[in-house]
Amino acid sequence: MKFGILVNEGPYQHQASDSAYQFTKAALEKGHEVFRVFFYHDGVNNGTRLATPPQDDRNITVRWAELSDKYNLDLVICIAAAQRRGIVDEEEMKRQGKDASNLAPGFRISGLGQLIEAGIQSDRLIVFGD
Repeated sequence: MKFGILVNEGPYQHQASDSAYQFTKAALEKGHEVFRVFFYHDGVNNGTRLATPPQDDRNITVRWAELSDKYNLDLVICIAAAQRRGIVDEEEMKRQGKDASNLAPGFRISGLGQLIEAGIQSDRLIVFGD
């Protein structure tokens, strides 16, 4: 089965990100395909490279990046939600006149069309968080 994943909650505010990660990892390990993981609303906070959880806590951003690297997973951050929350890649940094970028490795920024495409191309679109 081919899944699209939508994550609407931040990494440490709600269980949605952990649940989405565990579901995605399990699906991939069982041989299913994940077309795309789309991060929306506060879910975009999963893609900041500046989060520094305590050493004895899980680093959800790193987990997503490692999963992306292992399975060539498409991790997409919604551009409008990211800009509202201060998350920018190199291109947006320059375009917006910012002095730094903070998008984590393995993630990319794009628009809502990527979410629509994930829904069309997938057998199921699974939503984590409100």
